Amino acid sequence: MTEPTAAPPAPSTPVIPATPVMPSGRYRWAIIALLFFATTVNYIDRTMLGLLAPSLGKELGWTEDDYGNIVTAFQAAYALGFLLMGWLIDRFGPKVGYAIAITIWTIGHVAHGFASSVASFMAARVVLGVGEAGHFPAVVRASSEWFPQKERALAIGWVNSGTTIGVILTAPTLALFLNTLGLGWRETFIWSGLFGVVLLGLWWWFYSNPRQSGNVSEAELAWIEHDPPEKIQQIGWSRIVTKREAWAFATAKFLTDPVWFLMLFWLPKYFAATYNVDLKIVLLPMIIMYLLSDVGSIAGGWLSSKLIQRGRTANYARKVALLVSGFCVLPLLFVSGLENMWLAVVLIGIALAGHQSFSSNLLSIPPDMFPKRAVGSVIGLGGFAGGIGGMIMAKSTGLVLDATGGNYTVIFMACTTVYFIAVLAIHLLSPRLTKVEQV
Repeated sequence: MTEPTAAPPAPSTPVIPATPVMPSGRYRWAIIALLFFATTVNYIDRTMLGLLAPSLGKELGWTEDDYGNIVTAFQAAYALGFLLMGWLIDRFGPKVGYAIAITIWTIGHVAHGFASSVASFMAARVVLGVGEAGHFPAVVRASSEWFPQKERALAIGWVNSGTTIGVILTAPTLALFLNTLGLGWRETFIWSGLFGVVLLGLWWWFYSNPRQSGNVSEAELAWIEHDPPEKIQQIGWSRIVTKREAWAFATAKFLTDPVWFLMLFWLPKYFAATYNVDLKIVLLPMIIMYLLSDVGSIAGGWLSSKLIQRGRTANYARKVALLVSGFCVLPLLFVSGLENMWLAVVLIGIALAGHQSFSSNLLSIPPDMFPKRAVGSVIGLGGFAGGIGGMIMAKSTGLVLDATGGNYTVIFMACTTVYFIAVLAIHLLSPRLTKVEQV
């Protein structure tokens, strides 16, 4: 009597091979290049108003409070948008969900060119904020589909480095439209919306999951899918908010995202007040600081990926990388009061590198713990928490500077401590970064 033949696995089910799978193929890195471009466009669109704000303020008669309200409208919409966009990307997948996000933020960006009142600029920033909130949920969800755990942090690190490239490229982009092409600020907002249109076309044309792309070899597909299969497919919002693992990520975002917002919004003021340097005109300090942050973003992702490849657990690799990143932020303690601007530039650049290294590894944690179809929602929860933290930091920074006569010492001290508190919170809430396998 012959033994019954076992049924072959379904085509959509990854097969766990008996022998170790080696890295193979390169197409997954083309997806990362596309996401890097998307991040750059995202940050150019986000940063453009900040560089134009001084001239727009004079032309349109804005007060400081008016501009503060415009900034707050973006931050509030960005925070709330994370909840919506994270759910949307999990519900419809990154291809459709991110296409919707790109469309919304491009409409918001172009709308700036038609705005004339404070209320209409606030409305444009709200639309922009809601759309841009879909970016990082889509990035992490796509990375979890295209990269195994051993490479995921490095992949996210490369994408995350696009944030600072976008900031650096905003001023040259404005110079191209305003000076070279001779356009006004309204036309600049409108025509630069083409970046979003191109991105949307590229995303819709090139993105799909690995099995449907038709461009992935069997060997590369085996590498992408060689992690153990997930025991559950999806977790709804009502269950995500009850998971300690989700709050481990959200708490860390709440504590550390405000440091990045602080650097984006307050560094120009700090350099103007301390060194009488306008970073919108003297670009070299900004370029040095943000290029250093890019090094940190990639190096931090490389560190935890390399540790996992050498046999360390994800729990060990991520937390060691987070701690190393936190130590890299400590030079910020020595910046306040420095007379040498270039030494301050280097120290701030190292601190920014530490933050971006921390961010790359923190964004890699939700796919370590949650099924792919819940990652967008978890990232959304964390992004919402980070946005709330950013608003609290913005208000607190203003109060502290008013009380201390513009002294940043206390603010920089707070920035260096939150990373270690965040690692402690992650460890207490998820001691082993255990995979969520029960709903």
